[in-house]
Amino acid sequence: MTGYGIVTNRGHGRCFTRLARGGAFVVVLFLVWMVPATSQAREMRVLTLDDALAIAREKNRDIQKAHEYGNSVRGKYVEERSAALPQLSLNGSATLGKDESQQAFYGKAPEQYSRVVDLTLEQPLYTWGKVSAAIRAAEVGLKTADEQLRLARQAAQRDVSVAFYDILLAKELHRLAVQNHEQKSRHRDEAHRKLAAGVATDYDVLAADVAVENARPEVIRSENQVRVARERLRFLLAIDDGEVDAAGTLESRISPPPAYTDALNSARDRRPELADLRHRIGIYEELVTIADADNKPRLDLKGGAGWHHLDVDGTRDDGAAWDIGVYLTFPFFDGLKTSGRVQQARSDLATRQIEEKKLLDEISLEVRNAVNSVREATEIVAALGGTVRQAERLLQMAEKGYEYGVKIRLEVEDAQLNLLQAQSNLARARRDYLSAQVNMDWTMGRLGE
Repeated sequence: MTGYGIVTNRGHGRCFTRLARGGAFVVVLFLVWMVPATSQAREMRVLTLDDALAIAREKNRDIQKAHEYGNSVRGKYVEERSAALPQLSLNGSATLGKDESQQAFYGKAPEQYSRVVDLTLEQPLYTWGKVSAAIRAAEVGLKTADEQLRLARQAAQRDVSVAFYDILLAKELHRLAVQNHEQKSRHRDEAHRKLAAGVATDYDVLAADVAVENARPEVIRSENQVRVARERLRFLLAIDDGEVDAAGTLESRISPPPAYTDALNSARDRRPELADLRHRIGIYEELVTIADADNKPRLDLKGGAGWHHLDVDGTRDDGAAWDIGVYLTFPFFDGLKTSGRVQQARSDLATRQIEEKKLLDEISLEVRNAVNSVREATEIVAALGGTVRQAERLLQMAEKGYEYGVKIRLEVEDAQLNLLQAQSNLARARRDYLSAQVNMDWTMGRLGE
């Protein structure tokens, strides 16, 4: 019995071991299956500038708002146009009444019961230009919707382009920071080798260690700037989940800025917000006409047709009924209410005209600043192109000299700093040039068109 028990226990142990191994295998398979799903959920979308602009045109919140504004304006046009069309309504009623004052005629007050079904028509014939002015204002409103959509699209393209270039700049600065840290790490290793060989001091090693640690915060800071720039682009593209990254380069063909006069003329002709304001001035002109017509005569055609049933104290009859007529309405005195409305409308119109002049002045200043920004960025890029090559050559010479003992560590650090500054300044200048060109096209009203 004892041996049998031992054998049985061993058999159960082997079975348990196989089950444990099988369960572990299932768990491993589950983890292997989940890892790709998790990595896929966190997969980063790498976008070119064209990809980002295409997504912005489809999903940008401001562009979606502009589309809805267009729908609202089209609804307003339908509403205003309805005032010029016939108004038809079907009315019905069933009433029961009694008038005690009729006892003087009939000796008693009869009960009256009536049922009425009528189709009524109202058609304005002449409104002193009020209806036609409202329709014209609504038609101009359709044009403002088009300009609002242009404005939203250009603003989205400007913001997305600048955010895209900001990512490229942040990534380049991060690359330079990592490169600087790695370079200082190599110098630290070289200092340790020289100390082991007896040709360097503890001071040299300690200074190299401090230089490496001082370079680390810039790596962390630049890496965070990359994340912030990516989040900014993701926000503009209205991407709710996942991350985005920019694929491209800051290098581009350098072109001189346009002449100020040409840029200003283009801005005055093509800026969507200026065109929108001019359309709104047209709307306010029509609003003056609408307000002025409130105390003027108008003619309306009114009519109706239906079936009436009347029962008076048991005497009843029914039959068709109709009426039609032209009605004149002339509110020649309304307590000067119309005059007050006209004054308000004219003041609103004058305000919009002042806003147009102010906007023209602002656009002139924006064009001047945009031209100067492009010129400044162009000159900086041209000036720094040769500086980077010279700084790279200088660092190579300093490192070789330090390796052979003819240069001191301070000279190498100066060369490193000069190269890092030159590369960083060149990257910023290229980003500033691309952003200035985008802003130039935006200022001239031709971005994306």
